[in-house]
Amino acid sequence: MRIFLFLILTTGVLSAQTKGSEGWRFDRLDRLGAHATKVEGKPRVVDTPKGKAVEFDGEHDALFVDVHPLAGAKTFTWEVIFRPSSGGRPEQRFFHLQETGVTTRLLFETRLIDGKWCLDSFAASATGQKALIDRTKLHSLDEWHHVAMVYDGKGFRHYVDRQLQGSAEVALAPQGKGTSSAGVRINRVDYFKGAIREARMTPRALEPGEFLPLP
Repeated sequence: MRIFLFLILTTGVLSAQTKGSEGWRFDRLDRLGAHATKVEGKPRVVDTPKGKAVEFDGEHDALFVDVHPLAGAKTFTWEVIFRPSSGGRPEQRFFHLQETGVTTRLLFETRLIDGKWCLDSFAASATGQKALIDRTKLHSLDEWHHVAMVYDGKGFRHYVDRQLQGSAEVALAPQGKGTSSAGVRINRVDYFKGAIREARMTPRALEPGEFLPLP
């Protein structure tokens, strides 16, 4: 009986952690989650030890979706499992969510420094904006990593492999409906060289222990 109750409680906790989340598996080119994609260039579906991923060449490859998965969220967590590759440009925008008709957006970027990379996260809304970057916190290329952007209604934080990389206080208003791009910024500059395996967008500020499993 105790084991049975424990399983029920554990299941409830896990369900609450991801309630309202939208998950995108990068295991095909024609869809991300329930959404049809527009494919540009020649991104490839590749096999990895943890399943399929989409690989981008850093020059022309991108996927576009006519949805902003965090539109309307007052708090949020945006997670991505990806593999940045060697030989990419110094500044790359690998995932972008933007409200239609305005410049309010959420943006994941990398900066390549001395054969490694650091995370650059940017959030802009009608009430405030903030970039988070620490060029001293460098990580390996050509390996899988988990990154997360979290906003709890007051504090804006970002993580690499569950380790805090930076934080700041900022007022971010909910964003409206819009579009998303993977592999490049929405205006088609600063292409990403590497692969993306999974993304999850949750309208709640998660703690690191609730993130997707580390790659």
